[in-house]
Amino acid sequence: MDDTTVPFRDTLAGRFLTAPFRLSSYANLAFLALAFPLGLAYFIFLAVGFPLGFGLTIVWVGLPILAVVFGGAWLFARFERFLAIKLLGADVPPMAPPAGPTPLGFWARIKAFLSNPVTWKGLGYLSVKFPLGIATFVMFVTLTTVTLSFLLAPFYYAWLPIPPSFEFDLWSWEIDSFGEALAVSGIGALMALLTINLFNLVAWGWRELAAALLGSRRFATPAASTPSAPEVATEAA
Repeated sequence: MDDTTVPFRDTLAGRFLTAPFRLSSYANLAFLALAFPLGLAYFIFLAVGFPLGFGLTIVWVGLPILAVVFGGAWLFARFERFLAIKLLGADVPPMAPPAGPTPLGFWARIKAFLSNPVTWKGLGYLSVKFPLGIATFVMFVTLTTVTLSFLLAPFYYAWLPIPPSFEFDLWSWEIDSFGEALAVSGIGALMALLTINLFNLVAWGWRELAAALLGSRRFATPAASTPSAPEVATEAA
């Protein structure tokens, strides 16, 4: 018997069929549902803060405004990193190197912040969150509404004054019996399976984007190397 056989639930087909029964699928849904409102908030903050700050630098008032915008953007990026790790299960590297034994001075901290690639990559992530969030929101609302209208047909078809109908380009289907409602619900179950897997695929894209933009591998602490057998023997001798 081969002990390396992959369990069915871990195969591609198994992950596809069990998607509606995995908690991670609904964590992905929560992330996708938050993408648009968070993206809108970031867009307003950056679209107002940066022009205002740069426009007022001529009278020096813009400098503290820019400091607030950069600091807020960093906090937003940290929050997005937290969401990506907790909801999407993303492997996001640290945003900054470990603190040294001696604290940096004010100007050294400013220089380190501005030279940190994550500062600018995080701004890029926040900037694309809005347009991508809109696309995600439209897809999320449309597919969820259509899927639920099919899936829940047995619960509402008899309560409507006019029998519900599903119209397509070449034909239409009017539900006027419980059996037809059950058939529609079966189609809805298949649509739900496809929709959840599509949502998981979109969430995978968000996970990869977060891993690329919200951290830097050069800040990851290298794992301690395990000494090899000859090294152990040498040390023992």
